[in-house]
Amino acid sequence: MREKLNENPKAQMALVAVLIVVGVFFFISKSGGGEEELESASTEATVAVAGTEAVGTATGATAGEAVEGAVASALESAATGSGTTPTSLPAPPPPAPVTAAYEGGRTVVLLVVHNGGIDDELVKQASTQLESMPEVALFIVPAKQIARYAAITVGLEVNRVPAMIVMRPKRLTDGTPQASVEYGFQTPQSIVQAVRDAAYEGREVTYHPN
Repeated sequence: MREKLNENPKAQMALVAVLIVVGVFFFISKSGGGEEELESASTEATVAVAGTEAVGTATGATAGEAVEGAVASALESAATGSGTTPTSLPAPPPPAPVTAAYEGGRTVVLLVVHNGGIDDELVKQASTQLESMPEVALFIVPAKQIARYAAITVGLEVNRVPAMIVMRPKRLTDGTPQASVEYGFQTPQSIVQAVRDAAYEGREVTYHPN
């Protein structure tokens, strides 16, 4: 599955509407080495609107659903209290190193993993080759810390691990963040190919058989 942030209405809401994630609580169940769901009976998220007293809390089957529900609740609360919906305040940025790498023109790769998972450990090992590529910035993200990257992950509806998120370099997107996500085990070759695809800036050719 590949989804661009700037083509997803949910992503636009997360990037335009103000969100300060107060807390997101994940209950992760182990599946014996396969892909793991970032969910159980429920996932709870709480967000607050900066500059107001509006707070929203919601639960969902996935982290993305919980955050989006909390966003809607917080914005509704703020609108009820002030008569307007706040849309001009910025979303909280990702951690500073991620922002710096993106602003510096590098291809940012976020590898969201659950510590101890078999596939997670294998894909972590396969991704180490990216560390030798100066144009790429690799970040290993423990699943329990995914809320810190909500500005990126909510729009992509990241809902299981391991998940490899690849952000295109800023110079190729006119400053509008674009990213894709791939789930499950990735080979070294598929990881490198995903990075190359993200950084590709040539002409796209369509094949038409005659």
